Amino acid sequence: MITIKIGGSVFDDLHESIMDDIKNMVKDDQIVIVHGGGKEITKVCEIMGKVPKFLISPSGIKSRYTDKETIQIFTMIMAGKINKTITKSFQKNNINAFGISGIDGNLIQANRKKKLMIINEHGRKQVVDGGYTGKIKQINRSILTLLLKNGYVPVIAPIAISEEFEFLNVDGDRAAANIAGSLKMDKLIFLTNVNGLFMDGKLVKNLDYEQANKLRNRIGPGMEKKILASIEALEMGVNKIIISNGKKKNPIMSALDHNECTEIYK
Repeated sequence: MITIKIGGSVFDDLHESIMDDIKNMVKDDQIVIVHGGGKEITKVCEIMGKVPKFLISPSGIKSRYTDKETIQIFTMIMAGKINKTITKSFQKNNINAFGISGIDGNLIQANRKKKLMIINEHGRKQVVDGGYTGKIKQINRSILTLLLKNGYVPVIAPIAISEEFEFLNVDGDRAAANIAGSLKMDKLIFLTNVNGLFMDGKLVKNLDYEQANKLRNRIGPGMEKKILASIEALEMGVNKIIISNGKKKNPIMSALDHNECTEIYK
């Protein structure tokens, strides 16, 4: 069983042969897809006159600030346009996909963050309202188990639902980690636009749990979330995490063949 996290650009940044990989894999394995959508959401926000706002945490993690208007746009694009376009692409390639969001069936349950500690423009710590951002509490694995047993490939938009039935923005990488962990999957693959984690200009091909923890605070904002998600996935029982380049030919098989990527393991 494998969870694969892809970007939300609807395969624009992925090699077209990814479909061949998935068609071959589903013959013998169970696969869950989790997608992002940050670029498309930013684009639509700008078109609608809603200027995106990003915050920096004290640990250096950059994240989107999600107010009431933004979460409505976020839900519309993630659970609607992106999720259904990806699902359609799978169906077009004879892959029996089932598009779903974290809201459906309480798939991704999260606690709304009431307050956020950030670093403001003056470099000082500041507490701000949490908006509609969530911290994942629980995955309803029974829905995914049902879909997988019936031969579907779940395609998941990482939007969560709160105890008060609010839509919440949760990080896609960490959603993928929680989903993989809840299903006790063997592998979690992050397909991105680079070969993996680079330190001092060199590709880091192998990291164990302790090394990943030590390096995390030295890593840039984009990759740091993936390393954090990888650490969380290992803690939840996933055996191996692979960060690999989605632009390569047969990107999933390339990752599984350990071809110029970063592997993180227990």
